[in-house]
Amino acid sequence: MVKEVQTSSRLPARKKFTLYLAGSIAGIVTALWLLNLLFPLPTPQQSGEGFTQVVTDRHNQVLRAFPDKNGVWRYPTTPDEVSADYLNALLSYEDRWFYYHPGINPVSLLRAAIQNIRCDCIVSGGSTITMQVARRFSPHARSINGKLQQILRAFQLEWHYSKEEILTLYLNYAPMGGVIEGVAAASQMYLGKPASELSLAESALLAVLPQAPTRLRPDRHPERARAARDKVLKRLYTQGKITLEQLEYAQLENIVALAPSTPQLAPLLSRQLINSYTNKPVIQTTLDGELQRELQALLAEEIQRFPEHQSAAILLVDNHERSVKAYLGSADFTDDSRFAHVDMIQATRSPGSTLKPFIYGLAIDQGLIHSASLLRDIPRHLRSYQPDNFAQSFSGPVDATTALRQSLNLPAVQVLEALGPASFSAALENAGTPYLIPGDGKPSLALALGGGGFSAWKLASLYSALANGGEVQALRLVTTPENTSGSHGSGHEKRWLLSPEASWVTLNMLRQSRPDRIRSAALMTRHPHMAWKTGTSYGYRDAWAVGVTPTYTMVVWFGRPDGTPSPGQYGAVTALPLLFRLQQRLDPPPAWPQPPAGVSTQSICWPSGKSASDTPSDQCHVAHTATLVREQIPPTLRDIDADGTSPGTLTIRVDKNGQVLGRNCTLENPESRHQLKTLAIWPGNLEPWIAPHLRRSGQLPENSPDCEPLTIAADPLRIVGIEEDQTLMPASFTNTQALALNTLGGFGRKALYLNGTYHSEADSSGLFRIELSRPGPQEIVVVDSQGTLARVRFNFELRPDQINGH
Repeated sequence: MVKEVQTSSRLPARKKFTLYLAGSIAGIVTALWLLNLLFPLPTPQQSGEGFTQVVTDRHNQVLRAFPDKNGVWRYPTTPDEVSADYLNALLSYEDRWFYYHPGINPVSLLRAAIQNIRCDCIVSGGSTITMQVARRFSPHARSINGKLQQILRAFQLEWHYSKEEILTLYLNYAPMGGVIEGVAAASQMYLGKPASELSLAESALLAVLPQAPTRLRPDRHPERARAARDKVLKRLYTQGKITLEQLEYAQLENIVALAPSTPQLAPLLSRQLINSYTNKPVIQTTLDGELQRELQALLAEEIQRFPEHQSAAILLVDNHERSVKAYLGSADFTDDSRFAHVDMIQATRSPGSTLKPFIYGLAIDQGLIHSASLLRDIPRHLRSYQPDNFAQSFSGPVDATTALRQSLNLPAVQVLEALGPASFSAALENAGTPYLIPGDGKPSLALALGGGGFSAWKLASLYSALANGGEVQALRLVTTPENTSGSHGSGHEKRWLLSPEASWVTLNMLRQSRPDRIRSAALMTRHPHMAWKTGTSYGYRDAWAVGVTPTYTMVVWFGRPDGTPSPGQYGAVTALPLLFRLQQRLDPPPAWPQPPAGVSTQSICWPSGKSASDTPSDQCHVAHTATLVREQIPPTLRDIDADGTSPGTLTIRVDKNGQVLGRNCTLENPESRHQLKTLAIWPGNLEPWIAPHLRRSGQLPENSPDCEPLTIAADPLRIVGIEEDQTLMPASFTNTQALALNTLGGFGRKALYLNGTYHSEADSSGLFRIELSRPGPQEIVVVDSQGTLARVRFNFELRPDQINGH
């Protein structure tokens, strides 16, 4: 009975204790909950502490970084992106029980308290990683109250975040000295490498650095930093985390820290990208950082050959990915005298002759020409436009391939005239690469020679399309799939400019060697798989060279960003050598693919342009092998301003003696006394350049004495006042020679070209007045209003006494 009473008397006490304990826990939880509501945990977002915006290459190598709004360098990272040695050193030295404690380590706090009491000073804080993160976002005084506040904040962190999230906060916000925070920023700025590549010794150094970031800065206090690092290494060895051999090897490693700096690879591109991706901490580009660094050094070396204010740009595109591998918007980002901060890849400039391949390609696609079409490199005197050749000479009849390879201006104008400037402009716009036309915006023949605005970025897009069967696709600069405005798209949009057949033929025309250029021919023997084109804008303002291999498209530009001329600097001598040097830095390209099924070759005849198999032998004056698209064999182009004897055939009647019977000739029995003879007629304005027996007058037989003479041309245009092959010498008192020339025959207004450059029209008396000042071979060409030409070549030489006097 007594026993039962005692037992029952103890039950209420246990219940009371249980209730008291439960109530206490509930009270603490409630108090913490209320404290959490009243004093919410500060977060990086609330404090406005963002990350450094980092632009990286495709391998995550930093190209350029931009600090946050407070000037702090803080690179975003995660535990997976950090060296395992660093995580091991950090957790072993700072917080061995990180993954097990609730935010505080009571043993560490007790040990720290005892040490501080014995010393009567602060020796250790006993802080866990969680507590250090709490102090970072909720600073407090170094006092007991401050420590209690830190403990409460640590509980809050553990309540709201997972262990991985807390560790990530520490990796990103731990103080590393000065305006550097986080292991990724410290690794990059002190050691010049990503945190994923830290060695064991470097990991130990950065693990201990937050304990005293100013006192232990490795760039300023290497001996202190080494002593602290070795302490961490010994702790790791004592805990069995590393071997004795690893310890000794790591201790031998010197402290080699850079003064904090950031890379300056692709600086102009990086600035553009952070303006486009304003809320993205890490922007991964498609660039190859090592290649970018190598080409920047190459360009900085190359630009030293040029005077100040001259700049240059290089754009390298992977044709398979349509991604940018290297982007150099200016020659030297550190040289303000060269307009270092002007991005010439995006700048609108005159493209010179670099768009000629697309004029030819579109004309091939539309069946206007083939690779061996007869074109005319002769003077053209239009109302408001007098195109001439860069070489200041004319070649007369020329095939399309030679005209394109030698970048002859007059044939390109002829092809564009047949294609239509408006059609060409529309094709470029439909491809997403519009040609900016000055003035009233109406396309004209000047587009063939750079009479508008284009950019290196657009050129790379177009030339890369040639290597991809004519399909134009936006170039990729970033690896992320989202698109942005402007030119930094992700590269998904595709448009067609040329057929695969026309693209292959155009590239094939460009990749043949240039025997007329010895240096280029020699270089081509080492680079047989590169097609290339140069260009020079009016007034030597822009020098271009564009190269295409099966793997890459390369664009090189030289000039002055302010648009002033650079006399003597043009594509072939300025930009082309750098293009070949650039190609030498790249992996050798594979051979070009075989032509598409729609490409074939066939022999054709000049002047008609028709197939040799369909042309009688006496009408095939010159035979060429043409590369055809879809077996199209277009006839020779007719000039819009040509006379009535454009290329074709002329059928005449001849008697039994082979003499011509005129149109009004009457015979007793004409049916039995004549036969028909067909002549192949060359364009009349090419006659000064072709052999005499091929000219109209040379082919036409004698007229029959019984008939009215047959004529197929007006009186020939002739130059009077100078003879073919004549040599002129000036008077002894002058180095110049004045000429007054007249003409006979022809129609209407006449214009004179001196050495390939438009000179003047005849004056009121019908004379051309010229003053020669440059010794050497001279060429004068006169063209009338119907396109008929006369040409004379002669020499102008100084007297021996004049040569010796100079």
